[in-house]
Amino acid sequence: MTALNRRDLGLLVLRVGTGAVLAAHGTQKLAGWFGGGGIQGTTAAMEAMGFHPPRHSAVAAGVGETGGGILLALGLATPAAGAAAAGTMAGAVAVHAPAGFFAMGGGYEYPAFLGFTAAAIGLAGAGRYSVDHVTGHLFDKPWTVALAFTGSALAAAAVVGRRAKGRTVQEGEDEEA
Repeated sequence: MTALNRRDLGLLVLRVGTGAVLAAHGTQKLAGWFGGGGIQGTTAAMEAMGFHPPRHSAVAAGVGETGGGILLALGLATPAAGAAAAGTMAGAVAVHAPAGFFAMGGGYEYPAFLGFTAAAIGLAGAGRYSVDHVTGHLFDKPWTVALAFTGSALAAAAVVGRRAKGRTVQEGEDEEA
């Protein structure tokens, strides 16, 4: 087995594993699979976490994880898939950040790891064993990498910023009451 084949095989394993975890996590939000709350439960959770509008946030998180995960696993539109998943995980990191780093204490270790892994796959490309390769990298061009990651970063910053601003206003109202 050549070094190129090993690299492509490694990317396949990493893509499928990461994509499957993300897709399963997202289907908890969207459909209530694997013990998740479904869209109704996720909407309530998003509201409690300070995301507004909560239903839009629940759908966006579920689609970002499920869609990004499925596309990563397939190796299709890999830059967009990696960027979408990484952006979605940025929101999760913001929620868990006050608890510190380690997941054992409720910290952001796990969503950060998923986000960094998805971003790395999106930047590295899907490899030879992928739909992107079969389609001649139709959805994996240098400009799609730049566009996908810029768009995802801007969207994540807006969502996390809006949440932080809303929580600051809410805390101020709580102090006045």
